[in-house]
Parts: sequence; structure tokens; C-alpha cells
Amino acid sequence: MTFDFTGKKVLVAGGSRGIGRSIALGFAAGGAAVSICARGAAGLEATRAEIAAHGVPAHAMPADLANQADIEAWVAAAARLGGVDVLVNNASGFGMADTEEGWQKSLDVDVMATVRASRAALPFLKAAKGCIVNTTSISGLGPSVRTPAYAAVKALVINYTASQAASLAKDGIRVNAIAPGSIEFPGGMWEERKTTDPTLYGRILASIPFGRYGTPEEVANAALFLASPLAGWITGQTLVVDGGQTLS
Repeated sequence: MTFDFTGKKVLVAGGSRGIGRSIALGFAAGGAAVSICARGAAGLEATRAEIAAHGVPAHAMPADLANQADIEAWVAAAARLGGVDVLVNNASGFGMADTEEGWQKSLDVDVMATVRASRAALPFLKAAKGCIVNTTSISGLGPSVRTPAYAAVKALVINYTASQAASLAKDGIRVNAIAPGSIEFPGGMWEERKTTDPTLYGRILASIPFGRYGTPEEVANAALFLASPLAGWITGQTLVVDGGQTLS
């Protein structure tokens, strides 16, 4: 299925690699103007060029998503594409450990970047009666001994998604989330673990009924669906995309 986003303006936070990149490219393939932000300028430019190759307006801006001023500057610049129809809050600080640093990274990026980008984009989303898609994780669906900070903040994003949906429905804005399972892509965490921690890599692989890690494109398809008119009566929900990983 090809989604038609012709004329739409889409912002993807954390859009230069992995799931965010695939989401940005999916919207571009559907005809949307797309703006992305992340910290790495080289990766941003490479993805911006891929977006532009679809023949749509493409904007990229380096931003530290732990910094409120950077987020607000990015949203303001991106809105010059003509507004905001869709905001995708995809960035993660990947603060895994139960340490001060791990918690702070997770709270600053996974949580507060979502809050701050949503606030900054809200006037434009209200005008467009647009939608928000937040990226959480299956880690947020239950406790985690291995990654307690990451799991806790992803649970917070799930809850916040529902709160946003309830609050913004009066403005015609839908808010949903995607909860990916373990996703493997070049340069990503699970590709790295395949070499650095093959025991963990194999244990997680064995927990996935389909016998493989997911791809960023498979998660992007879910995000595109939730942002499309086909999901026009869906709000406040978290869609799990994990190949059945949570079943085991």
C-alpha cells in the first residue's frame, strides 16, 4: 500500500538514521515535504538528500534534542515549509543503565524532547488539525532489569501519548504511538551487539517468534498508517510492532 501525503508537511525528530530515517523517507515517498533534525550534521545531510530525491521539499537542521532552545528553533524553521501536519517524536537518548547519567539522558531526550517539540508544534498542528506520532518501545510495556531507565521513560511516553490524545481531541488533533520491538539496521544497537555481545543478541533473537530482528521500514509503515486518513478514528493508542516478541 502506498500512502498519499501530497501537500502535507511532516517533522521527524531524530530523523537521520534507523527508524526515524525510514519514517522520513516513507513520508517523502508519499509526497510530503519533510523536515528532520538530529545531532550529526553529516547523517542529516545524507538523509536530507535522500528525501529530496523523491522530488519533495526537504529540510534538515542539526539540533540537540536535550536542549529546549534547539527544539524550538528547529520547529520554527521547519514550519516555514508551510506549517506542520504531522509531528513524529522519534528521538531517544538510549539511557539504558540505572545511573544518574542513564536516567538523565532518557528523561531529557525520550521524554522532554517529546513534550517540548509537541508544545512548539501545537499552534501549527491546531491550524492543520494534524497529528502526532510518538516512538516508544516494547520495553515500556513491562519491567526491565537490564534497561530500567529506558523502560521507565518509554512507559511514560505511552502514558503521555494517551494524555495528549485526550487533551488535544477537542482541537481535532490525533496522537498515537508506535512501540517497536528489537530492530536491526546498519550502525544500530543490535548490529553492534551482534559483535560485542553475541550472547545477548542470540537470546533476544530466540525470543522473536518470526526468528529475525525487525527492520526500520516495518516500523515506519506503522507510523505512516497512524498518520494517514486510514487511521482517522484512532487516537490515544500504542501500536506494537515487534514480530510477536512480546508474546514470549
